[in-house]
Amino acid sequence: MMTEHTAIQPGLYNSTQRCRQVKFSVDSEIASAFKKACADSNVSMASAISRFMADFSNLAAAGDSPPEYATRKQRRAAIRSIAGQLEKIKLCEESYRDRIPENLQNSVFYDNADVLVSSLDEAIDSLITV
Repeated sequence: MMTEHTAIQPGLYNSTQRCRQVKFSVDSEIASAFKKACADSNVSMASAISRFMADFSNLAAAGDSPPEYATRKQRRAAIRSIAGQLEKIKLCEESYRDRIPENLQNSVFYDNADVLVSSLDEAIDSLITV
């Protein structure tokens, strides 16, 4: 579902300049997994999205073309690639968590690592079940 809203672009307003804000509804499980991952890593959702936009802008400024996702096959391949990268990160985090000494297994470090592994697991499951 897509809804469109016309909004005034801050700082650039004149009577003819307007920008179009487009909002997409997202699967609630994906949205909650994104929100949880941001909260677990102590990063705001706006910051994560801004970082993505900055990376994309840097790619465009470098003259490289962004990846093409026009077909379902290309999008699914990209999703599998992202899930694979998340899986590698999850394995590294599990390894870190498992190396924490026994006397620190009730510590904040262990709990944070455990929560992150669980969050990554949920995110990976969400990606590959779509």
